[in-house]
Amino acid sequence: MKRALKTIFSSAFIGACLLGCVSCMDKTPGDYILLEDGMKDLNSADQICNGMYTKLMSGALYSGYLTLCPDIQADLVHAVQGNSNAYGNIWQWNILASNSEITSIYASLYSVIGQCNFFLDGVDALKASLTLDDEIQYLDHLHGEMLCARALAYSELAKCFCKAYEPENAENELGLVLSDSFFREAPKKRASLKDSYAFIIADLEKACELLDKDLDEANSPYFSYAAAQAIWARVCLNMQDWDGAVEHSSYLLDSRIFTLADANTLYTSSQSYFNYMWTNDAAYEIIFKVGYTSTSYGAATGSVFLNFTRDYTYYYPDYVPSNWVVNGLYSSADLRYSAYFSELQTGYSHGLTWPLLIKYRGNEALIANKIFHVNMPKPLRLAEQYLIRAEAYCRKGEFSKANQDINKLRSKRFSSGGSLSLNEDNWLDNISNERVRELYMEGFRLNDLKRWHRGFERTPQTNCLSEGGSLKVEADNPLFVWPIPRNEIEAPGSEIEGNESNR
Repeated sequence: MKRALKTIFSSAFIGACLLGCVSCMDKTPGDYILLEDGMKDLNSADQICNGMYTKLMSGALYSGYLTLCPDIQADLVHAVQGNSNAYGNIWQWNILASNSEITSIYASLYSVIGQCNFFLDGVDALKASLTLDDEIQYLDHLHGEMLCARALAYSELAKCFCKAYEPENAENELGLVLSDSFFREAPKKRASLKDSYAFIIADLEKACELLDKDLDEANSPYFSYAAAQAIWARVCLNMQDWDGAVEHSSYLLDSRIFTLADANTLYTSSQSYFNYMWTNDAAYEIIFKVGYTSTSYGAATGSVFLNFTRDYTYYYPDYVPSNWVVNGLYSSADLRYSAYFSELQTGYSHGLTWPLLIKYRGNEALIANKIFHVNMPKPLRLAEQYLIRAEAYCRKGEFSKANQDINKLRSKRFSSGGSLSLNEDNWLDNISNERVRELYMEGFRLNDLKRWHRGFERTPQTNCLSEGGSLKVEADNPLFVWPIPRNEIEAPGSEIEGNESNR
């Protein structure tokens, strides 16, 4: 039942949609299977599934834009004087419907969905042709993986391009362009936000019926029953379904398969389990990661925070952590600080010395091959599930249970102490800060602020750009919801309505 990791890379990667007046939903799947051949056997089904995993390596997704843009746009970093202007428009909130990062994220997520739909169109006919139980079981598992991937892609689109989910009016808010088929024509029109989330939940329900929970394993580069539960918990949190968030996160937190990477216990002679998770991209905490090899990998996520490859001598970061994060959030006993940051002198003429982000310095095996700043993305980690359940318990007024979760997480991150006491008055500030401490630069911040209806204010920093460095953003700013790409709205036959940020 298990497939070797190397099969992930058996499909050629086809880039995201070309810009222009062409919809990304008109694109063909990126794999070796010709459309006219379809899914004629298990081998072709496997290749199509592998093509989906290859698409997840895109620099527009978890190894690049989808992870970095939401946090750079928020209040977590400052742009350094002399930087390359990477993500400059994102940081300065100059976000238009033609912005290349935004359009690439949108197109790449729909490209993943198109790949899934191509598989799903043919799966029933292929299953009917199979006679061996092992083959049927294997195809069912592939089927579950593709539904899980589609649910994740749609959930990311909702996070970026839709308003925060409010149960009382979700039926009247714009959601996503939904499609459950690659070949069948569907109106290019946005469903309601309520129907969009219902579509995601339906995919997760079906995926859980098909995926065998006995095959769950930590550190997996494949979608699994556990991955579906992790996505479901996150979706429930975004939907304000607190009971659902508790239910699905509890499956993972009560499991014996996954355990938090302990920052207090050495895994090697010099690295804790927590450090090793970032330097070698492996841990029992990882529920799902995008798998790389030395010859097939995604974008260099850490380049904008280090840029060591400019001269292989000094660091030339485009962005440095905001002062309120590095000098205000982490106590001396918090071992996450040394895993995520290191005070280094930059190579700029102004000589800025600052705690630079080393979280994405790079996988050690890749660095040995002179490939810097490349880490395997970890979209689903157990730590997030503790934070999800703790927040859901707080929303339910069950603070003793929330304290158990938040302090279980912190016990694996602090050398001593670290206990928090959440109550009705302080829980949101504490959960907000803890999500930054744990999930820094993993792509959560902008959506967190949006769903909490909170704005922010940047304060100027030494040797950083003044433009954007003193930005104040109110909670109702339309750009918390990204504009729908212009080419999608202008595509022939499109009935897609833009967001307020499109106007």
